[in-house]
Amino acid sequence: MNYVKLLTATALFSACVSSQGGNMNNSQIFVYESGPEGFNTKTIFVDNGEEVVAFDAQFTPVLAEASLKFLSTKTKSPVTHLVITHPNPDKFNGASVYKKIGAKIVASELTAANIAGTHAYKKYFFVEMAKMFKESEYPTPVGIDQTFGSRLELRLANGDRIELMETGLAGVSTNQTVAFVPGARVLIVGDLVHNKAHAWLEGGIVGGQAVPTIASWIKNLEVLAKEFGDSDVKVFGGRGETVSAREAFDEQISYLKKADQIVSSYVKKLGSRAAEELSGAKAGEHHAALTKEFKASFPEYKLSYMIQYGVYGLANSKLAR
Repeated sequence: MNYVKLLTATALFSACVSSQGGNMNNSQIFVYESGPEGFNTKTIFVDNGEEVVAFDAQFTPVLAEASLKFLSTKTKSPVTHLVITHPNPDKFNGASVYKKIGAKIVASELTAANIAGTHAYKKYFFVEMAKMFKESEYPTPVGIDQTFGSRLELRLANGDRIELMETGLAGVSTNQTVAFVPGARVLIVGDLVHNKAHAWLEGGIVGGQAVPTIASWIKNLEVLAKEFGDSDVKVFGGRGETVSAREAFDEQISYLKKADQIVSSYVKKLGSRAAEELSGAKAGEHHAALTKEFKASFPEYKLSYMIQYGVYGLANSKLAR
């Protein structure tokens, strides 16, 4: 989907969600956040009082179970759907736990298609390189029960609905699904937004390589800002604080532009040594130095380890220029 198509799809999305009926006016939002062992990933639960729609399943089945245990302290409503917002392992690795309790696994066609490649890349890293898991221990993705193209009106048993839209543009990953909960005036955007928290700058996995696309990420945010930025909508991101749409999108765009400048300048200073330095034994030292620069530029931001372990993708992308 190109930029023009995204604008059109988002306009239709916005028009649809503003219509009357089934707006989940009595819904409640509950948020579970893992610790660093799960990359501080948030699972967002939307409860209409009768059933729950969950967004993102956590990095491991153990963390998925913890998210459901948390939910059980908030509501007795059953989880009927799990929506995967984009194909990163902290979003889909724990889906098997949700499937076991009867939740329908929902993802866009693009997300479903991109899970396999991301899984292979990440499994190799976590098993063979990081040695965090044995081969038999690393989570296996489960099948997607329901896919959709650009839009899906997810209707619940009582007629309530949640609107899902696949932007078709790369963001933190290869593609991105966002969701609007009309009555609650809530927009769920996955890792497109990390308000006051450092972003994961690895990029999506394409052809076995990490391919960050800052410009495309910003386009996603610009389109959403055009549709929701002047409204009373609250944005729930994959990490960071929940804030108004205008603040969320303006802040994230500013952050991404500055992040791109920091990394571009750093790689440029390495000169002809850049490729060797960033891919060799000193790579970790450079990533630590970049983390230090990010912390200095954004002193109020949390989760600096996201830069330490994710900035390699953005840094390596500068080598081809």
